[in-house]
Amino acid sequence: MFLLRRIIIILLLLSFYSSVNAKEKEELLFYIGITMIKPVEELAHKFEKQYNCKIKILQGGSQDLYESIKMSKIGDIYLPGSVIYRYRNLIDGLLLDGKFVGFNKLALVVKKGNPKNIKASLLELTNEKLRVVLGNEHSGSIGNASKKVLRANNLYKKAMLNTSFLAPDSRNLTKVIIENKADLVLNWYATTFWNENKDFVQALELDDKYSNKSKLVFNLLATSKNKDLSRKFLNFASSEEGRKVFYKYGFLNDKDLKEFDKVSF
Repeated sequence: MFLLRRIIIILLLLSFYSSVNAKEKEELLFYIGITMIKPVEELAHKFEKQYNCKIKILQGGSQDLYESIKMSKIGDIYLPGSVIYRYRNLIDGLLLDGKFVGFNKLALVVKKGNPKNIKASLLELTNEKLRVVLGNEHSGSIGNASKKVLRANNLYKKAMLNTSFLAPDSRNLTKVIIENKADLVLNWYATTFWNENKDFVQALELDDKYSNKSKLVFNLLATSKNKDLSRKFLNFASSEEGRKVFYKYGFLNDKDLKEFDKVSF
């Protein structure tokens, strides 16, 4: 299934690459983890108007996108749901400059109104009375982050045994709550801010030590054919205007904004 998704992505990439060569307007290709798609789309629209260019966005699970970049050798910018991909890059050499733009953090997500009266505790993922769904570590950053925090709290095996099935990414984790296929998921906090989700789901916020708060970093790809324009977008995304957009979608809070310029990665 994962291989099929990557093949489809690569076919789309090849189609995009052909269209770029046929046009004079500068175009950029972004790989964006699903959770961050909303702020990136908003910033991309503003950037297109300012620089008279066209931005194509491919969204998906962070791992699937990373593998697609490796296989296709096409694209300009990559934003995964975790900074861990910059460490993997030490071997692959795919990622160049980076710009910090916010944080991804975990939260328990339930149906709006919390009808099951679920507590804001990771222990609830082991509650056999609840239908629990977790993310798949092999397809998206949410699965990796979930595994990491559950292992750190000695809950991974119990939670996995109590899981009905694994969802490939953050979007599908939200979907199972909305479609009443699950009572509880561990998902990215920011997904509950989306307009299409906020009337149906709600987050039970975890303390920072349990939320696996991860830095979000835009990465310039070594495969980019327009590095100058790509760097301009990276600077725009981390500017005051960009920060406001990421704040609006739950990736920054007031404390994060004050300390923004001190964050290293």
